Amino acid sequence: MSRVRTCLWFDGQGAAAARFYVALIPGSEITSPLNNDDEPLMVEFHLAGVPYLALNGGPQYALSPAASIMVMTEDQAETDALWQALIAGGGAESRCGWCVAGLASVGR
Repeated sequence: MSRVRTCLWFDGQGAAAARFYVALIPGSEITSPLNNDDEPLMVEFHLAGVPYLALNGGPQYALSPAASIMVMTEDQAETDALWQALIAGGGAESRCGWCVAGLASVGR
């Protein structure tokens, strides 16, 4: 098990974000919510085997495209499906082919 995690900071949507990303990327799973609440303080999850931590740290910081999750897809159809799911969930198209997931995409 890797001792290193990328921590993503949320203002109350961390578990929802983890569930959303895990549902989009095959081979992904939530590995350890740290309590039984719908929105626990921290949730560990793997995206295609890569470990992450979602932290509900409060409004002091916001998600930023400066830190990104990049997914290598098999073909254009997989890219399009992932892109459409992120856009439909409240994401936005950005420059150079990037898609920025909005909080609406993780809060539902």
